[in-house]
Amino acid sequence: MTAAPTAETDIRPDVDEAEPRSARRVPDAVRRRLATLDDWLNPYSWVVTVVIVAVAAILRLQGISKPKGYIFDEVYYPTDAWDMLHHGVEWDEKTNGPAYVVHPPLGKWLIALGEAVFGNNERGWRVPAAIAGTLMILILIRVAYRLFHSIVLAGTAGLLMTLDGFQMVLSRTSLLDIFLGLFVLASFAAMVLDRDAYRRRWLRALEGGFDPAGARRLPGAAVPWWLLAAGVLFGLACGVKWSALFFAPFFAMLVVVWRVGARRSAGVRHATRGLIGDLGWLILSFVLTMIFYLATWTGWFVTNTGYFRHYRQANGMSEPPVLGALLNLMHYHSEAYRFHSGLTDRHVYQSWPWQWLLLGRPVAFYWSGDARCGSPSCAAEILLLGTPILWWSFIPALGALVWFGIARRDWRAFAIGTGVVAGMLPWFYYAVADGRTMFSFYVLPALPFLILAVVYALGAIMTPPTGMASGAARTDRQLVGTIMAGVYVLLVAVCFAYFHPIFVGQSIPYDSWSARMWLGSRWI
Repeated sequence: MTAAPTAETDIRPDVDEAEPRSARRVPDAVRRRLATLDDWLNPYSWVVTVVIVAVAAILRLQGISKPKGYIFDEVYYPTDAWDMLHHGVEWDEKTNGPAYVVHPPLGKWLIALGEAVFGNNERGWRVPAAIAGTLMILILIRVAYRLFHSIVLAGTAGLLMTLDGFQMVLSRTSLLDIFLGLFVLASFAAMVLDRDAYRRRWLRALEGGFDPAGARRLPGAAVPWWLLAAGVLFGLACGVKWSALFFAPFFAMLVVVWRVGARRSAGVRHATRGLIGDLGWLILSFVLTMIFYLATWTGWFVTNTGYFRHYRQANGMSEPPVLGALLNLMHYHSEAYRFHSGLTDRHVYQSWPWQWLLLGRPVAFYWSGDARCGSPSCAAEILLLGTPILWWSFIPALGALVWFGIARRDWRAFAIGTGVVAGMLPWFYYAVADGRTMFSFYVLPALPFLILAVVYALGAIMTPPTGMASGAARTDRQLVGTIMAGVYVLLVAVCFAYFHPIFVGQSIPYDSWSARMWLGSRWI
């Protein structure tokens, strides 16, 4: 069992399903040599994926119509979605006119699809969220498999998200954040696929006798379809919530860094030269982001009743076709941004970014003290709470990610860490600079990257130290690490099962509910 190189010293993509296993060389610090299990399971990676996704779907769909009625912010989005089905835009029944809303339309259109199929009821407005949450787990498993080339680690990533109460509650509630998390993760997945495709092009050119020494670009032209797909998906993410924009500069940086790394690995003397063509494709990807973002506003464009739809005309200004509509939409955006920037009202369940990973202030989505459970005093609650053992391991996992990333110069640690920073750091800025009202569910887009950090750390403890000559020592280290990782996953599963009643609003004795409030009043 030999150690793989840790830096990007090999131009080969990390997973090429077309290559025979003997030809694959993975420059991966966390390509865990779970030899027997991985060698047996890797050919059945899609079987493992389907099984985990099926379990996730059952957990998210079972009993999704309960509790009855709107819970938490469902008073906004499902009603907006129903109005959009009938008016094309959000509608205010009291004034019989357009409603002023401060989030883009796509998430509500997705909720509207469920309502169109099942009706204006709990199933109708919650099923789309459950589908989105399940798709997140599917994508996470395949991304992890691309990153680690280990179905054991990839399956662990999917299983951890399946057993996370935070993601499950948002998957069973008709809010926008689960759709935002889905499209951000899908954008990252497309970027990883683009990275593999780009490195594969260099590999084929080198095998064809191409001399990279003085080259600035690859011979021939090829459309980076996955990069363009990432732009489309990111536009859809922005069409759910503007906070997707936090990821834009970080994702763009990853694309550039990965391309420079591929060129350097191929032997290009000046790896940063000749990036104009690559930057051109990146700009085109951004253009597609803008186009598909505007497409999410189609209902507003094609009607005359949307809020601020004819703002310029109503205020005595010229409103030429197309341009006038775009200028009106720009005004709408400026007003909505002003609203978000001034949102500093206190809320009983608000929290700050430094509390999120510590579960310092979860959000109560639903509460009933009148539920029946066969006990004199009962309680039923839906609490937006991450599975504690999983979430409290995020911070040490991030520490391990930084350590191994620096020590081993591993691009995976850099990519995962970039997703965490993009999903969390801007909220720290707004908390300090503006003191705006925030809630823990804002962290959802960063959740897949936090779970990947945990999986990275689990993989690291299952790897023998590099350079060791003793096969026995390696086997012992791997055995101990594997047992530790298995025990950790088992504890997460047990913890999830224990808290499951307050993830789904199950009626339980009041004393049982109180026993689950581990942090006392902070969780009440």
